[in-house]
Amino acid sequence: MSKKSKRQNRRETGTAGEMSSSDPVMSNRPSGFNPDYHFVIKDIRRVGILAGSFIGILIILAIFLH
Repeated sequence: MSKKSKRQNRRETGTAGEMSSSDPVMSNRPSGFNPDYHFVIKDIRRVGILAGSFIGILIILAIFLH
């Protein structure tokens, strides 16, 4: 992440005349950023269910073993 901020700082310090429309970094980027995270949401939900069930099992064991 520090690399991104360094790049942004260098770009912000330049004037508008220095940046042309043929800049290869700017031309490769799509106009809108719309990532698809459906597989990440499924994994996070699965981890949450597992964590909740483990905590529930530990609470039940603590009650019965106490």
